[in-house]
Amino acid sequence: MPTEYEINQLAKEDSWRMFRIIGELVEGFDSLADIVPAVTIYGSARLKPEDKLYTQTEEIAFLLGKAGFSIMTGGGPGVMEAANKGAKEAGVKSIGLNIELPQEQACNVYADRTMTFHHFFVRKVMLVKYASAFVIMPGGLGTLDELTEVLTLIQTQKIKPFPVILFSSEYWQGFLDWLRIKPLAYGAISEKDFDLLRVFDSPREVADAVMTWYNKHEVVGRKALQWSG
Repeated sequence: MPTEYEINQLAKEDSWRMFRIIGELVEGFDSLADIVPAVTIYGSARLKPEDKLYTQTEEIAFLLGKAGFSIMTGGGPGVMEAANKGAKEAGVKSIGLNIELPQEQACNVYADRTMTFHHFFVRKVMLVKYASAFVIMPGGLGTLDELTEVLTLIQTQKIKPFPVILFSSEYWQGFLDWLRIKPLAYGAISEKDFDLLRVFDSPREVADAVMTWYNKHEVVGRKALQWSG
C-alpha cells in the first residue's frame, strides 16, 4: 500500500500534468486558428515513397490545396509526408502535428508549420478541431484509432457530420464487411452509421467530394465543435 507521502506526491504530479495539458491545448489553439478551412489526412507512417499510394496521397493533398484547403497531418513519414508534400506543392499551409514517441519520430521536411505534442489526445483534438473533412488512407492501428474516434464524435453529435473518406476500396472492404457481419448483426451499430463513410479510389473523387460538401455547408472551427443536433 502507498504511504500518505507517496499519495501526496502523486497528487502533486497529477496537478502539474494538468497544467502541462492545458499549456499544450493553448499553444495548439493559438498556433492553428488561422488554418481554416483545412482537411486532415490520416494514414500509415510506414508507406514508402515508391509506393503508388504515396503518389495518390500527394495528389489528394495537392488537389485539396489548390481548392483552398490547408492540409493537416500527424507530421511523420509515410502518408503524412506525402500529404504535406502535396500541400507544399500547392502553396497552401502544410501542417504537421508531431508526437513524442519512445522511438523518436522526426517531423517530415514538407510540413512548414510544425508542433510536437507529448499527449496523444491533445494532438488528436487539434487534428479534428480545425478540419472540414477527414481523409483516411490505408494504415494500421493508429489510423484505425483515428478513424473510429472521428466516427464516434460524429455519431454522438459532438462535431458536425463532416465527410469521412476512406481511400482505396480494396484496402477497406474487409473492414466494412466485418462491420456488417459482426457489429451490425450484433446490434452494436446501426445501418445509418454506414452513411458516415464514403469510399473512393481516385484522388479527384476525394477532392470533388470534399469541395461539394464544403461549398454547401461551410462549417469549420469553433462552429463545428459547438454544433449539436
